[in-house]
Amino acid sequence: MTGQEYAGLGGWTPEKLGVAGEVRPVVAAPEPVLSRPGPEVDPTSAEVVRLAADLVATMRVSPGCVGLAAPQVGVSAQVFAVDVTGHPKAVTVHGTFVLCNARVVEASRWKAGREGCMSVPDLTGDVKRASRLVVEGMLPGSGEPVRLVTDGFEARALQHEIDHCAGLLFLDQVAGAHAVYQRKVYL
Repeated sequence: MTGQEYAGLGGWTPEKLGVAGEVRPVVAAPEPVLSRPGPEVDPTSAEVVRLAADLVATMRVSPGCVGLAAPQVGVSAQVFAVDVTGHPKAVTVHGTFVLCNARVVEASRWKAGREGCMSVPDLTGDVKRASRLVVEGMLPGSGEPVRLVTDGFEARALQHEIDHCAGLLFLDQVAGAHAVYQRKVYL
């Protein structure tokens, strides 16, 4: 993505994918795909467009879900969906979006916060993440490069999903066993 011009989401919506997504089953740890870094993808390929639509569809039917990465539906790839709309902790909200081959280019204001994960359904943990973030990636379908500037809860969700694409779970990022807890509420 070097030397390219970056834009924001530019009005991108899942409907621009042109395909209806199907709900896929979510895999749980210790499924091996969750611990393998996913390869970069061609965001314009029909397979990636279908995967993007399926991630959005699966995220939308999963209560409390604010993000879902390809490894969580059994696909080793750098693709994920995020939507923190309506979450009480969200300040900056870009709506529903999918990014391919995303990477963090700036991170600051590190804070600890509690995280959970559909692929680790019985646990939560305290993870230190940047609360101000700049991410670059590509939109599925068009392959258009984007640069998102975000903060707070949306920044945390993006980092969590980028970690999934790199083969990491939130459990890999906690300070230690003292920062892992039994989930008390199931959504």
